[in-house]
Amino acid sequence: MKYGKLGSSDISISRLCMGTMTFGSYNTKEEGFAIMDYAFEHGINFFDSAEMYPTPPNKNTAHLTNKIIGEWIKQKNNRSKIIIADKIAGRSIPRNSVGWLRPTGEDTRLNKEQINFAIDNSLKNLGIDYIDLYQLHWPDRLGNFFYGLEYKHKEDESISIEETLSALEENVKKGKIRHIGISNETAWGASKFIKIAEKNNWTKITTIQNPYSLVNRSFEVGLAEICIREKVGLLAYSPLAGGVLSGKYLDGKMPTKSRMSISKDRYPRYWTLNTEPAVKSYIAIAKKYGLDCCQMAIKFCEIQQFMSAVIIGATNLEQLKNNIQSINLELTNEIIEDINKVQLIYSNPCV
Repeated sequence: MKYGKLGSSDISISRLCMGTMTFGSYNTKEEGFAIMDYAFEHGINFFDSAEMYPTPPNKNTAHLTNKIIGEWIKQKNNRSKIIIADKIAGRSIPRNSVGWLRPTGEDTRLNKEQINFAIDNSLKNLGIDYIDLYQLHWPDRLGNFFYGLEYKHKEDESISIEETLSALEENVKKGKIRHIGISNETAWGASKFIKIAEKNNWTKITTIQNPYSLVNRSFEVGLAEICIREKVGLLAYSPLAGGVLSGKYLDGKMPTKSRMSISKDRYPRYWTLNTEPAVKSYIAIAKKYGLDCCQMAIKFCEIQQFMSAVIIGATNLEQLKNNIQSINLELTNEIIEDINKVQLIYSNPCV
């Protein structure tokens, strides 16, 4: 395994981070334990979760992933050897309401009261006394943060970034969280979090967790420069585009028990007109150089200058074993040139 720093912090993390959002839905507790065991035994010390996991989110399984991780930590007695990242849900909206995360059933917001509750609740479910990286899962303001590149401005009464950061800062000072991260954010949002923290001498954001893959390199426009110059590390999620880059969904295939067979409608970005030709082109490149396409895709993410870690998910050990092997891969200039040629033809089909 290879290691780096968590953004500008002094925390050492594995370049591959174990995503856990399927623990408690697609994966049983026992399967989750086996996946975390293998990851840990092969050098992964960084685990990412969220209060609303597992996915697809619903009130009957809310917080279950954190509870599974907590049981695993207790069983292994390895808290001092791992880095835990957690996330608070952003603002509830009609098509994405997760109000059941709160005891009152109120819409989730990034205000002081809810931040304090969510942190304490996650600490309890995880069975730990501090969270290494606490992230805002998505913003409180209204906007398009998940699909597409278009921006349609909407005036709304959002919780101010000052209030959110102030509440997080209080929890840093109390020792409940060590570092702060944002997720599903824009260049404007990232810059505001940085400026407001500097103005008030508060803890600066350490990371941003956004999608990044061969079929979605939109992060390179705007956010990449901000993160490199401000030393904010990217935690890339969906480096395999939900498994699309494996090729298992090509030509209308829909493997049983696959994530897309269960919740395809949740991921419209992966079913655009240019997705399939782009994926076939990347698979052709991998074959040309005798590589596994999944490993090539993960490695391409990992070598980016703005990258802190690539979040890999797995619903079985075979997937995990294959994905971890990407760490030993080397991508030549010729391979990268071929990849960039496909990007020019099929630019970001899965934004």
